[in-house]
Amino acid sequence: MFSLFLVTPLKLMLLGLIAILGITIVRYSWVAFSGESERGRFLRALLMTITAVVLVIISNHLLLFWAAWVSVSLCLHRLILFYPERPRAQLAAHKKFLLARLSELLLAAAFIALYSQFHTATISEIVHRASESSGSVQLTIAALLLTMVALIKCAQLPVHGWLIQVVEAPTPVSALLHAGIVNLGGILLLFFSPVLAASPVACWFLVILAGLSTTITGLVSTTRISIKVKLAWSTSSQMGLMLVEIGLGLYEMALLHLFAHSFYKSFSFLNSGNTVNHYLAAKLAGSVKPRVRHWVLALAAALVMIGIAQWQFAMMTSLAATVLIWFALSALILPSVCRWDAGSLPRIAITLAFAAGLLTLYTTAKHHLSTLVGMDAPLNLYADSFVALLFFSLFALSIALQYWPHISWVKRLFIWLNAGAYLDEWATRLTLKFWPSESLIKLQNAQWQQVKTEAK
Repeated sequence: MFSLFLVTPLKLMLLGLIAILGITIVRYSWVAFSGESERGRFLRALLMTITAVVLVIISNHLLLFWAAWVSVSLCLHRLILFYPERPRAQLAAHKKFLLARLSELLLAAAFIALYSQFHTATISEIVHRASESSGSVQLTIAALLLTMVALIKCAQLPVHGWLIQVVEAPTPVSALLHAGIVNLGGILLLFFSPVLAASPVACWFLVILAGLSTTITGLVSTTRISIKVKLAWSTSSQMGLMLVEIGLGLYEMALLHLFAHSFYKSFSFLNSGNTVNHYLAAKLAGSVKPRVRHWVLALAAALVMIGIAQWQFAMMTSLAATVLIWFALSALILPSVCRWDAGSLPRIAITLAFAAGLLTLYTTAKHHLSTLVGMDAPLNLYADSFVALLFFSLFALSIALQYWPHISWVKRLFIWLNAGAYLDEWATRLTLKFWPSESLIKLQNAQWQQVKTEAK
């Protein structure tokens, strides 16, 4: 009986994250739905979803893990359709429902392959044996299936559309989904990391698909105006980045990314109502658009800081991770060097001190998390170089979109990105062609009849 559940230091950290997010979102929902007659129904569905996520985390049996995984999706479906009269919510729920059933079938197949390989349904025993065994056909199949499940759960291209359209659901649902539930794909791979590490094919599959998705969705988010839609595309990009880190074997970096993204996205969605105030404050502050020379200064300063940190602590083992941190620090330093006035030197000094503090915090957290996670995998230099090239491409294309929008190929790129690479349109057509939703069709027909009646 006790083998059905297991709490490790890693799982304890995740449970703490779930508790903080759950309490915050439930309290926000209690206030936000104070005037709703269906507040009780919403809160019950919300609590059931959080409970199912907790059960996924502590499960130590393949069947129990799978049942909890299915329960999360079914409970989330009720939250997405809290306002069933919204066509986009219906469409998002329909596509999410079909993709969830597909991912559950793939997860069941992966678990069957693992059971046939190790002849046990206890997850801790499977993970222990996988870390000591060489890659076999069944283990490779299981790793590939787990990778596909994670890609679907993390809303990677081309099955990302439901995540973008689910912004039709209430704000607490978006916060719970983007800050927690989409992370389950990464959590799944972290729990079964020895299985993934035993299959180089699965690692390459994950790095290529998630890397391309990270690059494209990151660029698409720069073309969006709606705050919630922009955040949704950003979530898809960030989840892809987390999967890339797992594919490279940078498990402690992926875990740090998971925690930072969860707190950031929950705050961003719950605080999205203050966006107008933030925009007006930025306009009053008189922001200056950075030029190329400002980027050069910021990149140079960030590179010097990383060089000093590497000299003192030798913390950078991955080229892709180094490039990512370099660009992140440059973006942080950039606003302080854009405007030269009497307060420039103090402003730059404060920014550099803050950047140094973040770099120190990252180094410390990475060191302690690597000890806590207790998982290690050799770094694939070719995959690492491929991801670093993707990061350079993402940076270069975003600069081109910002500074040279009049060039013909940049215009065509912007149109393609603004359309979301047309991938979701094709996915929606195929979905409604082969699995039409009767409720969605009836709702659309009723709205069309209402429009014709009002026109008369």
